[in-house]
Amino acid sequence: MSHKPTERVLNILNLLSVNTDGLTLTEISKVILVPKSTLYPILQTMTDMNYIQLGKDSFRYKLGISTFCIGSSYSQDEYMLEFVKSIMKSIVTEIKEICQMGVLEGNNVLYVLKEEPEVGLDIRIISRVGKRLPAYCTALGKALLSNYDIEEVKKLYPEGLIPYTENTITDFDILNNHLSTIRKEHIAKEYEEITKGLCCYAVPLESNGNIIAALSVSIPKFRATKEKLNSVTELLLSARRQFGNVNFK
Repeated sequence: MSHKPTERVLNILNLLSVNTDGLTLTEISKVILVPKSTLYPILQTMTDMNYIQLGKDSFRYKLGISTFCIGSSYSQDEYMLEFVKSIMKSIVTEIKEICQMGVLEGNNVLYVLKEEPEVGLDIRIISRVGKRLPAYCTALGKALLSNYDIEEVKKLYPEGLIPYTENTITDFDILNNHLSTIRKEHIAKEYEEITKGLCCYAVPLESNGNIIAALSVSIPKFRATKEKLNSVTELLLSARRQFGNVNFK
């Protein structure tokens, strides 16, 4: 069931976004079927907060600077994602393995981007765009958690670290050692901790000193040679540097 006041605010914004010359109180009232007496205080609040503006002479409402700032922020995020996609495609072209991007959502990794090689896959992975997996047993997740101290991590998992395979880390002290290594080397590693037969390396992506996402490459165990893992490490660290050199403000 929708929340009427919120619905009205969103309807106003949607309406003004397609009527760039602006609309009067009466016109808005007729289109969204809300009485002027109910509509006016909503418009007044939105005007006070600069989400819309009222023309002094025309008495028409138009979108305001706050709405523009939100739109600009979205455009910037979109640019960031396109930038990361280009890096991911380059990695996949070079290494012929799956590359993914994830963000931390609570105590899980949320997978938001994925690039696959054109050749057919010969191993099943359980992650996909929109999938959530526990952060502590994935390379992406450990990269995202690398700036957390162990007490913060324990609060994320009050019931402990549940094993998914025999290789899953279930000891907080061992996990803490992994996170310390990631902070020093900027590379997270996972060997069959969430999926049998699959290894994964990842790097944290930082903006203004904060880890905002992580980038990974997944490799079937039988292809995870020393040479390939070294190549993956170099590609991911290079991607991390490229990301860090761009100002997404």
